[in-house]
Amino acid sequence: MYDIDLFDTPKSTIDGLKSRGIAVVCYFSAGSSENWRPDYPRFTSLDQGNALSGWAGERWLDTRSTNVREIMKARLDLAVSKGCDGVEPDNMDAYVNNPGFPLTSNTQINYAQFIAAEARARGLKVALKNAVELVNQLEPHFDFAVNEQCHQYNECNSYSVFISKGKPVFNAEYSSIYVTDATRRAQLCAISRSIGIRSLILPLDLNGAFRYSCD
Repeated sequence: MYDIDLFDTPKSTIDGLKSRGIAVVCYFSAGSSENWRPDYPRFTSLDQGNALSGWAGERWLDTRSTNVREIMKARLDLAVSKGCDGVEPDNMDAYVNNPGFPLTSNTQINYAQFIAAEARARGLKVALKNAVELVNQLEPHFDFAVNEQCHQYNECNSYSVFISKGKPVFNAEYSSIYVTDATRRAQLCAISRSIGIRSLILPLDLNGAFRYSCD
């Protein structure tokens, strides 16, 4: 399985991957606007709240907005037209950050269920990303999970409900300690395998400089 950017990856690349028997999951942000995306002008000022800390050009979205939801439906249509097998909607945890809107766990559950239902209605597999506190409530609506740094933040065991249902959990770790210290890397991988999580160790900017797999 390859997890690639929905907008930046041409259909020809997706077709080439699928011809090799590779399942293709397409990434997009469902919880934030990104001012470099081609559909960015569709977001209104009322849709966009506070900036994401550490991520220039991104602002939290009001996930209750009808306009935001229509834009996400169009992104899912784009995923279908490009031949994606599934999607990874990111930034699904605005309510535990500082979005600038009165979002709650209930509004987050509603939005996550909306995204999942729209993806599945289009024949797409859909990943749960973020919203670790809501894993048990949301698991029935999602086909697999994607996490970043679940070992670093002690979140890996939160996904036991996915693993018990035979749903894959994919994790990426970025700490340099796992690159420079082979013993620490082996320990991380042993833990990942023991609990059924599939972990990769990657550079934070995803530039392909290295890739260590625990499989």
